[in-house]
Amino acid sequence: MSNVFFGGSRKLARLNPALRTRLRNLITNGHTVLIGDANGADKAVQSYLAQEGYKNVRVYCMDGECRNNVGSWETVAIDSGGKKRDFAYFAMKDARMSLDADYGFMIWDGESKGTLNNVLNLIQQGKSALVYFSPTREFVSVKSKDEVAALVSRCGTDAREALNKTIKLEKRTAAAEQSALKFA
Repeated sequence: MSNVFFGGSRKLARLNPALRTRLRNLITNGHTVLIGDANGADKAVQSYLAQEGYKNVRVYCMDGECRNNVGSWETVAIDSGGKKRDFAYFAMKDARMSLDADYGFMIWDGESKGTLNNVLNLIQQGKSALVYFSPTREFVSVKSKDEVAALVSRCGTDAREALNKTIKLEKRTAAAEQSALKFA
């Protein structure tokens, strides 16, 4: 079975019926869920999986301290090397999950830098992500840098500028294009 990296915006703490249906499909198919320990989408997905009694879950935490592990599942501790608790600190955990995953499932509010960073990490590794784009309540399959750009184009100008500033969106999608050309 596949390893599915779940991530999402901290602002999104409830799962609607469409998201629950997708999670039910993953449970039915026996996939391993790789998930972080943040509040919001991580905790909501953890709560649903625990309610369903699903055991095939790994929770990724920084420095062995999980903020949330609702189902008391196996944990994967990421050593920060003493770094401060900022965006880069938590991005280390997310980067590891993207490496361990076969594909991703992200619940995105159109603003969360961490969630979009996860999508980019997956794409840059030749993996895909299914993104639930909450502003329009739709699922978007993302397999390439062009599809990342199309998804981001749905966001407001302020959100796009903030995303570009923090995760260097334009530079990373250009770098992905250049590295793809090197292997062609």
